[in-house]
Amino acid sequence: MNAEKLCLKSCEIIEQVAEFIIHEWNVFSWQDVETKGLHNFVTYIDKKSEEQLVNKLSNLLPNSTFLTEEETIEQQKSTTTWIIDPLDGTTNYIHRLPPVAISVALYEENMPKLGIIYEISQKECFYTWGDGKAFLNNKQIFVSSRNAIKDGLIATGFPYYDYSRLLGMHQSLEYFFKHSHGVRRLGSAATDLAYVACGRFEAFYEYGLNPWDVAAGAFLVQQAGGNVSDFKGGNDFLYGKEIIATNALVYDEFLKLIQKFFCNR
Repeated sequence: MNAEKLCLKSCEIIEQVAEFIIHEWNVFSWQDVETKGLHNFVTYIDKKSEEQLVNKLSNLLPNSTFLTEEETIEQQKSTTTWIIDPLDGTTNYIHRLPPVAISVALYEENMPKLGIIYEISQKECFYTWGDGKAFLNNKQIFVSSRNAIKDGLIATGFPYYDYSRLLGMHQSLEYFFKHSHGVRRLGSAATDLAYVACGRFEAFYEYGLNPWDVAAGAFLVQQAGGNVSDFKGGNDFLYGKEIIATNALVYDEFLKLIQKFFCNR
């Protein structure tokens, strides 16, 4: 199956699972919420959604392996691996607050082959495969063309349990409050990255994330014409627990600022 067909078939599967998540949004209760760790919640919806994704994607691409947030299947990495977050924004979800998203990426030989983010509340499907284009609901998308942070809108996420870099977080927020159009914290890193890819945000940064939070979104940003790196400007953003993603024009400026607040101390 070629990459385009595989991506579009995967989108269909993800939209089916999204319908289940939407239905359950109105019927689940606080008794259904489990705590995995400090500020780290999970529901039966996360687990059931992941099981559905794994089963359907396994049928679509036999012999592929999975790296998933809820570990409903044995975690393996091979030449062909799906990286899945079945419900990015669980805290939002349990408070019935958007955005929430499904994030799915496929890696072959450690390289991204496709990336899909489905933001459930707006029914927006962001997707890309390896031909250098990215789409939102069948329309090609691009990162923004603003060329300075002072004219940009910045997205970030607040740490849930790793507070070791709070000084850098505080200093960066103070700077961006004063020297940009503002800062948004939506509570879904996958959605933040999708919004950089379609030009709604000029830049996004966060630390403490996992591969399933960023794998699809990072590829979307790159395919839409943006830049992605770790805080040092390297490529260790998938497993390195730190990421910046920007349009191409503000990347150098933004990287220097992030390094100032998080690396040069």
